[in-house]
Amino acid sequence: MRQLIVLTIWLLLPCIAFSQNQLTGKVMDKSKAPIANAILMVLNSGNTYSTDSLGVYSILLNEALPTKLIVMHEGYKTDTININSFLNLEIELEFIYSFKGARIFGQNQSTSYIGFQTMKTEVITAGELKKAACCDLAGCFETQGSVQPVTTNIITNSKELRILGLSGVYNQVLIDGMPLIQGLTYTYGISSFPGTLVDNIFIAKGTTSVLQGYESMVGQINVISKSPEKGDKLLLNFYANSFGETQYNMNYSLDKRKWSHLISLHMVQPAQKWDRNRDGFLDLPKLNRYMIFDKIKYGSENKKGLSTMIGLRILSEQRVGGQNNYNPKSNLGSNSIYGQKVNYYQSDLYNKTSCRINSINKFTIISSAFIQDQKSWFGTVQYNALQKSLYSNLQYELTWNGSNDFKTGISFRHLYLNETIGFSDTNLKRTYNGKYLKLENIPGLFAENTFKWKGDIITLITGIRADHHNQFGWQLTPRTMLKYDLTSNATLRASAGTGWRTVNLFSENIGLLVSSRNVVFKEVLKPEKSFNWGINFLQKFTKKQLEGYITVDYYQTHFQNQIFPDYDTDSKMAIISNFSGTSISNGFQTDINAKFKKLIEVKVTYNYLDVYRIENNSKFILPFNSKHKILLGISYITKNKKWRVDLNSHWFGKQRLPNTDKNPSEFKQAQTSKNYALFNLQSTKSWKKLELYGGCENIFNFTQTNPIVSWQNPFSPYFDTSFNWGPTRGREFYIGIRYMPFKEK
Repeated sequence: MRQLIVLTIWLLLPCIAFSQNQLTGKVMDKSKAPIANAILMVLNSGNTYSTDSLGVYSILLNEALPTKLIVMHEGYKTDTININSFLNLEIELEFIYSFKGARIFGQNQSTSYIGFQTMKTEVITAGELKKAACCDLAGCFETQGSVQPVTTNIITNSKELRILGLSGVYNQVLIDGMPLIQGLTYTYGISSFPGTLVDNIFIAKGTTSVLQGYESMVGQINVISKSPEKGDKLLLNFYANSFGETQYNMNYSLDKRKWSHLISLHMVQPAQKWDRNRDGFLDLPKLNRYMIFDKIKYGSENKKGLSTMIGLRILSEQRVGGQNNYNPKSNLGSNSIYGQKVNYYQSDLYNKTSCRINSINKFTIISSAFIQDQKSWFGTVQYNALQKSLYSNLQYELTWNGSNDFKTGISFRHLYLNETIGFSDTNLKRTYNGKYLKLENIPGLFAENTFKWKGDIITLITGIRADHHNQFGWQLTPRTMLKYDLTSNATLRASAGTGWRTVNLFSENIGLLVSSRNVVFKEVLKPEKSFNWGINFLQKFTKKQLEGYITVDYYQTHFQNQIFPDYDTDSKMAIISNFSGTSISNGFQTDINAKFKKLIEVKVTYNYLDVYRIENNSKFILPFNSKHKILLGISYITKNKKWRVDLNSHWFGKQRLPNTDKNPSEFKQAQTSKNYALFNLQSTKSWKKLELYGGCENIFNFTQTNPIVSWQNPFSPYFDTSFNWGPTRGREFYIGIRYMPFKEK
């Protein structure tokens, strides 16, 4: 009932009158086609704004008239407009790159920022990604505090991305807006996408749009790959670390009339054998990866007519870890030498095609498909799996009453997941071997409306979708988001909505296959369901040569049903069941981001997480969550832009660990982890066409002691790799080179 009341309040919010001076209008080219993401700067104050997908802008002016407005966009001649009144103003920009073969180059912002979206969205730019090694997607979040990369299997170094202290399965990870990381691709998917291919990352906490599905229960991470019509024609990147692992990347793009094309190659070669803590296990798995990516674009979806974008990726990867003397050719399934080997092949294909009828009507079809075939061994556990996934979305968009948008359409999801588990040794008496087959067909309907009053001083998005699961029937997902610009520099946001998902137990909890625990199912698993609400305040500031912003947000998630492996009841078992009692996540975060003279940038983030269940009238804190976390980032760039130094430090508070009281004394673990801090440093030297970067991660060499329980005997009933709460491989040095031979500026 509480959830329904909150949603009803948002849906029925009345139109509010405002007294601020509002300037609205539209930015177009000479053919009257709208120009999206044009930048508008008020000359007197320096405040900047941007146009939406239809070229519409809204500016809150605190300055006395007359004033001047500077309007700019890549590929168009910058214009200065005299503002003498608050009348609706249409602005036309002149296209200046009209000759054949022209390439448009733009300089990305060198820092992250909060976007103009209705929901709070942190944007990590390509420039921000250069502040750390960012070898893959999992390493792209070292300079921000909203997303925490967490290692789920220290032997194969698989990772997940957590938001609000909850497992990464509860936030939706998209590639170019497509759901390509889910199910079997979840465990290794975020590590398989190279950082050199990432253009921007959009991080939204809490409730997001219903247009992209029902699975984003606590947030969404949308990774936008580099666009073929922008950026460098050729990029070559080489990376090597002190463990001996090397990476090679190449991006090549070309334009031909309305077509643009990007080809990317990515290769990883394995590290040498290292065992610094002398537990007999490799500190870093031996990784081989080969990837080819192709992205083709035609036309522009903001202009009348047809436009399309096609993406294709082919990926092959092998990970080998375990004891130092493990040989995957002769020791697969061995009960005397412990090792892990994962081989998988994956291919992705996705497409977005739009047909703009006119300035107010547009049709879009989005579709994606992928297949992954995985063969793997975890000690004496054999895990083979095949997943085939298909997603399709047909959407109609109507712009009404100037700048309000209505979107509706149909969607369809298909999932086929075939998992086979077997044991080469039966001494541990595990019982969960067998075949697990999952088949889902989920058609859906959705509708979403965006209301704007007084330009975009207040924006209200209300949406709902209904999906029919072939096993669990109809599922409703209502969501709403509100943005209110209190002033030109202060914004208040709020959101509320539901989400749900079905569980892919083994592919999403790889630790179940790694440890000696027996997996016990108490009942048939139902869909996980949750209700999330949150509020955010953003304050920008500009004073002489100092600029930046402060944000404060709070989000709360209530689970109506949650499936979380129970590691506490019995140290030899992982008990799987539905939990419909009280399960809550409270997340508070505040950020301060300041830049002085555009040379020095300081970022401070504080996170507070309270994630718990109520069991037997007692509060039960869920394990592996630091209640307190602090991030400090300092960046300095010289005036001539030739040198850059970036320092990032992370402090993590204590975490509760699973209960091991029933273990023999030599295998018991502490109830909580230690506080610890990590410091990372990177320096970059830039020339016209070349960048040389190098750094050190975990400068002070902090490592967790004995992260593997019963490492002396990995085939005992107490062997467990699920106790990794901190870094396990110590200090790491790295060096890299970026070469851009056709760079013009």
